[in-house]
Amino acid sequence: MNAKQRKLVYRILPYAILAGIGICFVLPLLWVLVASVDPNAMQSLKVPSKITGANYVEVITSSENQRAYLIGLVMSLGQAILVVLLALLAAYPLSRYQMKYKKPFMLTILFMTSLPITAVMVPVYQLFLGLKLYDNIFGVILFYVASSIPYGIWMMKNFMDSVPNDLEEAAWVDGASVFTGMRKVVAPLMVPGICTVAIFTFSGSWGNFFVPYILLQSPEKFPASLKLYQFFGQYGMVDYGSLAAFSVLYAIPAIIMYILSQQFMSKGFGLQGGTKG
Repeated sequence: MNAKQRKLVYRILPYAILAGIGICFVLPLLWVLVASVDPNAMQSLKVPSKITGANYVEVITSSENQRAYLIGLVMSLGQAILVVLLALLAAYPLSRYQMKYKKPFMLTILFMTSLPITAVMVPVYQLFLGLKLYDNIFGVILFYVASSIPYGIWMMKNFMDSVPNDLEEAAWVDGASVFTGMRKVVAPLMVPGICTVAIFTFSGSWGNFFVPYILLQSPEKFPASLKLYQFFGQYGMVDYGSLAAFSVLYAIPAIIMYILSQQFMSKGFGLQGGTKG
């Protein structure tokens, strides 16, 4: 192989590897989309003999699925809202004030973001039993919030550092309080950071299977992430069509969250650009 051929191979090889990796990710997604409209869906990917919406109708009209979907939305949205509010309040003094132990505190927060949830679930389980929060939807939301707060504070503080102090000081001169300045000056300029924290916290809890599986016992309290169990019958029998349809519907909230966040993030960057000059 001459130098010209080697150069051609080195140029094509990375694209070939990326294409192979892309196919590995695309095929499962393609199976989900195809199987969701196939009345005789199987484990393997195949062209359906006819297209039907019966799988979606069966999933949507089920009262159990509706309840699980609603519970999952309540958990994820409740966690995202609480984390954004609490992280915004906690990040403000860390960004604006000079404190003696701020650096060790921030390093502690960074360490807490790296703790695996599986390592703390046993003591959390015992704690929830003692506090009478086991098998309680509100208790699961509290755990979601507590586990996401370190990441939210760290991210929110970094975004808040980029907001100029001059604008907030001008609001104080006009008679605004600290909370008013934070709500009307700082928060609008932090829309990208707020959306980022909200997206990650929502996605983390919406797709979380392990935590509700450990902390919830009653089937009527299961969120959508646990309802996948219903499609796996006994002796290995699986309703692949309904499973695929439920998976497509299960992905919709995360997709909508990302689409809406793009609009808000664009507005936030526009506001930041308007502060310059």
